[in-house]
Amino acid sequence: MARVKRAVNAQKKRRKVMKLAKGYFGAKSKQYRAATEQVRRSLRFAYVGRKLRKREFRRLWITRINAATRLNGMSYSVFMNGLKKANIDLNRKMLADLAVNDPAGFAKLVEMVKNAK
Repeated sequence: MARVKRAVNAQKKRRKVMKLAKGYFGAKSKQYRAATEQVRRSLRFAYVGRKLRKREFRRLWITRINAATRLNGMSYSVFMNGLKKANIDLNRKMLADLAVNDPAGFAKLVEMVKNAK
């Protein structure tokens, strides 16, 4: 069987890791072993962070909607329930945007919800 010589592939692999480790502190950006550990860890955090970001944005939107509905004399849960009863299909992202950028329009929406009861 032919002998496998992997110098080129090994160098490519190391170069890829070292490129990802650029900017890390100390040995983590200079030594391959420390860099691989840190890169692996960083990629794991990045994966988790992509999931957390979605949760955090939803929390932000709910907070903004809640603040705007309370300014109009209603609670968040009553408002969301009223939207369902009034058959108004707006997601939380759009509602939060409306609450921040168009308070008058959001107030009209709250009135529609109050009348839908």
